Amino acid sequence: MGRRIRTGRLSWSRIISVFLAACVFHLAANIRAASADDYPSRTIMLVVPYPAGGGVDTIGRVIAQKLTDVLGQQVLVENRPGAGSVIGARYVAKAVPDGYTLLLMVTGVSLSASAGYNVAKDFAPVGLIASVPIVVMANPSVPARSLADVIALAKQQPNTLTVGTPPPPTLNYFGAEQFKAMTGTSITIVTYKGTGPLTNDLVGGHVMLAFNTLPPAIGNIHAGKLHAIAVAAPERLAAIPDVPTAAESGLRGLDIVQYYGLAAPGGTPGAIIERLNKALRAVLTSEDVTQRIIGDGGGPLASTPDAYAANIQREEGKWAALIAKLGLKVE
Repeated sequence: MGRRIRTGRLSWSRIISVFLAACVFHLAANIRAASADDYPSRTIMLVVPYPAGGGVDTIGRVIAQKLTDVLGQQVLVENRPGAGSVIGARYVAKAVPDGYTLLLMVTGVSLSASAGYNVAKDFAPVGLIASVPIVVMANPSVPARSLADVIALAKQQPNTLTVGTPPPPTLNYFGAEQFKAMTGTSITIVTYKGTGPLTNDLVGGHVMLAFNTLPPAIGNIHAGKLHAIAVAAPERLAAIPDVPTAAESGLRGLDIVQYYGLAAPGGTPGAIIERLNKALRAVLTSEDVTQRIIGDGGGPLASTPDAYAANIQREEGKWAALIAKLGLKVE
């Protein structure tokens, strides 16, 4: 004879629990759909994880102003500097994923050992904004007009050449470390909270050289208060066309290009990401924004969210490999 299988009865409490759970799920789905349909309906915060006045802040404010026009809601910049962008990025990673807190993300955001977030899981890429190469620049009092001069000076006077950068995990800092390794020189790296204060100290002669972005420094370069030595990128910059690349200066392989992009907290509804991406692409294809980014030493980039996600994975991996190769410790 076959064995009789006994089936338990669902209690009323169990049935009610299942029913309520289904209702809550259905209600949450409807709320998400409604919130995406009328997005945005209030002010959006764009977190710039660097101090005001620097290169990231400059581009962030341009993008915020133009997104305000396209989206029909105000986009306000909030500077949350510290730990080389980690503090601001951590704030956005933990924010409510509703599209009202965004991050101006820069390459290197995952390179801190104590970041407290997972870039692949805790952020939803919206789209690329620009590529921004690092420029090696000097105070005019420094007797160096080329990378060859810098290398010779560093070898003649080990550890006396001071080079300013923002702190790790910025590419400025890692690029300076890469320069040391490639040239076999001993230089003293001095870190600053951002490129704004770094540029001020470079103009004042408190540091001799800098691995800097162009936006906070370009006015001083044109005024002769700073000297641009080389562009650490495959091509020259339209904003300073007479300045050679590192490869043209005899140091092939010193390519330090940051990518700026827009990101939201992980879990932000796809419809909101699509809305933001569409708005961002409209901003980046406008002539005035294109010319502003080029004039500040960058290259405008418009992309899909997936393309930006691939860029993040590739570039973060590239610099993580360099950190491991050089044996650097990044807190």
